[in-house]
Amino acid sequence: MGKIQGSFVEPIQERKMVDAKFFFYSLLESMKNHLETLFIKRGLLLFIFGFMLGRAFILSVLSPFSLPFFAAAYFIRKDKSPQIFIGIVAGALTISLGNAVYAFMIISLFLVGHKLVNRFVRNQTTLIPILVFLSILIGRLSWHYVETQDITIYHALMTTVEAGLAFVLTLIFLQSIPLLSLSKRRQALKTEELVCLIILIASMMTGAMGWMIEGIAVSHILARYLVLIFAFTAGATVGSTVGVVTGLIFGLADINSFPEMSLLAFAGLLGGLLKDGKKIGAGFGLVVSTLLLGLYGNGTTSILTSLYESFFALILFMLTPVFYTNKIAKHIPGTTEYSAEQQAYIRKIRDATARRVEQFSSIFQALAMSFRKQENHERSDPEAEIDYFFANVTAKTCQTCFKKEKCWALNNYNKTYDAMKGIMLELEEENALSKRTIRNLEHICTRSGKVIDTIQNELHYHHANKKLKQQISESRKLVAEQLYGVSKVMASFANEIQRERENLEKQEDQLFDALQSFGIEVDHIEIYSLEQGNVDIDITIPYCGGMGQCEKLIAPLLSDILHEQVTVYKEECASHEHDYCYATFRSAKRFVVDTGVAFAAKNGGFVSGDSYTMIEIGAGKYALAISDGMGNGERAYLESKETLNLLKKILQSGIDEEVAIKSINSILSLRTTDEVYATLDLAIVDLQDAKSKFIKVGSTPSFIKRGDQVIKVQASNLPIGIIQEFEVDVVSEQLKAGDLLIMMSDGIFEGPRHIENIDLWLKRKILELQTDDPQAVADIIMEEVIRSSDGYIDDDMTVLVAKIKHNNPKWKPIPVISLRKGA
Repeated sequence: MGKIQGSFVEPIQERKMVDAKFFFYSLLESMKNHLETLFIKRGLLLFIFGFMLGRAFILSVLSPFSLPFFAAAYFIRKDKSPQIFIGIVAGALTISLGNAVYAFMIISLFLVGHKLVNRFVRNQTTLIPILVFLSILIGRLSWHYVETQDITIYHALMTTVEAGLAFVLTLIFLQSIPLLSLSKRRQALKTEELVCLIILIASMMTGAMGWMIEGIAVSHILARYLVLIFAFTAGATVGSTVGVVTGLIFGLADINSFPEMSLLAFAGLLGGLLKDGKKIGAGFGLVVSTLLLGLYGNGTTSILTSLYESFFALILFMLTPVFYTNKIAKHIPGTTEYSAEQQAYIRKIRDATARRVEQFSSIFQALAMSFRKQENHERSDPEAEIDYFFANVTAKTCQTCFKKEKCWALNNYNKTYDAMKGIMLELEEENALSKRTIRNLEHICTRSGKVIDTIQNELHYHHANKKLKQQISESRKLVAEQLYGVSKVMASFANEIQRERENLEKQEDQLFDALQSFGIEVDHIEIYSLEQGNVDIDITIPYCGGMGQCEKLIAPLLSDILHEQVTVYKEECASHEHDYCYATFRSAKRFVVDTGVAFAAKNGGFVSGDSYTMIEIGAGKYALAISDGMGNGERAYLESKETLNLLKKILQSGIDEEVAIKSINSILSLRTTDEVYATLDLAIVDLQDAKSKFIKVGSTPSFIKRGDQVIKVQASNLPIGIIQEFEVDVVSEQLKAGDLLIMMSDGIFEGPRHIENIDLWLKRKILELQTDDPQAVADIIMEEVIRSSDGYIDDDMTVLVAKIKHNNPKWKPIPVISLRKGA
């Protein structure tokens, strides 16, 4: 009995432990989310900063911190400005009532000034610091005059210094405040941003000056805690920098705190060097720094008091969750956490994409297997088909005959079966019966005439059924092959995604140095391809103010570096000064295509059976297509539109043009039994060399106008949807800059009445054109055809005109050093 109880008690205890652990982690996560909501979203953190900066002074006289913080927050987080305003006034009130009134006054001056000049100035980032400068200058001078009824040179000089400091602090706080919400930030912190953030935090800590607990300064505890955090997360360089900046600001606030700068800098250096020992190592660095500098004296603070301050800072540091220190480290370049975060993010995106592609590949492979299995399952035995054939014949003849039992008895079964089989085979081979065969059947069967007629009728059905099965089998085979092809393409693509991209770090560094040497500030460069004609580069740059330097400077520089024309493919400009602009640069196409189109429905109706499309597909190609559905009206329009929609999707997926046409033909042939067909006139122009492919499926000829000559382009293919299997006839032509490509539906080509040679007539009309504008050419041809038909529109008409032109960039390449792949 004890064994039974023990076997149940242990799993129950483990389950309780797991549940308790899960509950504990859930509670911590919930607390973390609530704290982030309270401090970041609700604005409590900004309120605390405002309260502390309202208490902050320099030399116990100047207060340049509160208004710059409010002005920067008003520009960036306007919805939280009331909380910040209350916090600043409340902080100043803890010093004195006069300070609170002064803070209220300068903030009011700023708001009034901003309201007055806001509508006249567009650049807010320039306006805000100037308004802060003027508000403090006017406010402090007015305050001195109210207090003393006199303004001396000393007062004017100190006021100018305070306003100047406020001007600089406004610029710093404009960069610092967005960094307080690291949870929504993905970019790494730059050195300038990190220093600005430290200045903001240190300025806030000066508000704690004067707070003493049994002789221990709260501001010193907070400063050492701040140094410990950054030394532990970012290393010795950042730790010592934080110590110097914090100590300097403390020294400006109180001259007696200048010795604190050396302690903080040394603590940041030692703590960063010993951070491999985890928190204990960083804390040990602070203690050693306190002891070493304490032996040489530390101003008015005794070594014991300094040790107490370091001890309390160390306690706060030890109580700080690792989650928050790791979160800070993820945003500082050079840290292990930052590298791991970047690699994990890239790997996660890559693996997720590869999995999705593999899933689609497996789906297509399963569909292909399903088609093949069904084909193998339905493959019938020839003997079974013959038996089924004679079962139908005997059901209509022998079943009602009085001699059925005699003819199909065991002794006569083979004789009767062979005779009927011989008739079937002879009808299949000769399509007629000999007299001898008829006489032999008459000796056996009393209804020989009816049997022969029934076999002939059933033979027609047998042949039709056999042909239908063969067509379905061929269609299934074609669809299975296409599905397998798509599956292989997607599987190969998934493998490419999983594979690490080509290492182009050296070229990235060279390109970065080239742009920097030219005076262009660049934040990040990502090269995906340097292949000739397929360059793909992403560049991140600081806010450019909409000056278009990507198009005017960077693209021409890349063009000279890579020895080919590079243009801006996509650009996302930053919305404010402290954000980043993102641009994608791709190889420019040597040619561009201008198009024009004119169309008309039969008898002037609203719905035309013709459809057309003009799309740019991958690999630098441009496709133009016209499809004419059988007949006119809505049904023909839907058929032609569906054909072009299928064509567009298949071509954009990267499948070859001929395979695309065959696929569309198979789909349209299999999906309906109605005799609904569609023609397709497709032209694909390579924008790199102007080579063109023409695929004409049941369509009319096209014409190329080159100077004073007209070239006719035609091919012979049946319309789409008539037969399942057919070879696509492709015609290739080399186009040149200035060529006009004219494509048309049969309504145009067959529209002119009383004209015997339509080809010559159209060539003459094209040669007589006095314009090379594509839209004008399309309109003129349409008008000429309607005029020649006495104003009648007997069929749907569509004219599609394209002009091939050289791609002339706005900006020429700017000569710099050469950068080639593998250099």
